[in-house]
Amino acid sequence: LFRSVQYLLNNMPEQRSMDATRTQGLERLEARILAACDAVGAFIETWGFRSIHGRVWTLLALRAQPMAQTEIADLLGVSRSMVSLAVSELVHYGLVRPLSEHRNAPYEARLDVWPTITDVVRNREWMLIERARLTFEAALDETQHAEAEGLESPYDVDRIRLLLRMSEFAQATLRSVLAVRIPRSLESFSGWLGGAGRVLEQMLERLPGVRDSD
Repeated sequence: LFRSVQYLLNNMPEQRSMDATRTQGLERLEARILAACDAVGAFIETWGFRSIHGRVWTLLALRAQPMAQTEIADLLGVSRSMVSLAVSELVHYGLVRPLSEHRNAPYEARLDVWPTITDVVRNREWMLIERARLTFEAALDETQHAEAEGLESPYDVDRIRLLLRMSEFAQATLRSVLAVRIPRSLESFSGWLGGAGRVLEQMLERLPGVRDSD
């Protein structure tokens, strides 16, 4: 017994040092993860979501195990009511899901977020480009009509036509992007990325003015 106690006493400083090192390592890791959550939260605001949406989803996506709402709130340093509202909205978007119907059930992230993103882009960015395309089309028609009437237009019809073609190209690009299905596994993602890069190069070659500038 004396030897066992002596052994424990002799190894206590070493054990404490190991525990402190482990704790510091976990704290650094947690800080990195939270920084990633904040970065996604800031980015996702540009897609029509709130920052808390991106922070909660990223935390759940990076965790190996599902998390309860109380855990999410404590780790992100926000109120439980804010997390509850965010989780409810993310469930509605199809971005997270509970593991059961229990009130305190843990949640996990759904990594197939592309359908939600395409819905947002289709309802917002597509309409913005379409609005620009229609204005360029109307401006081109009006300029050509003025020239046919013998009026001297202060606007360059070729530049108007170029901008119209660029807006049409933007729509064609966006249509192609919206039709893409991003793989959910890392193994198939690299092959998909290479193919997507080749498609992008082909589309850039079709961009008005690219060939002329070579």
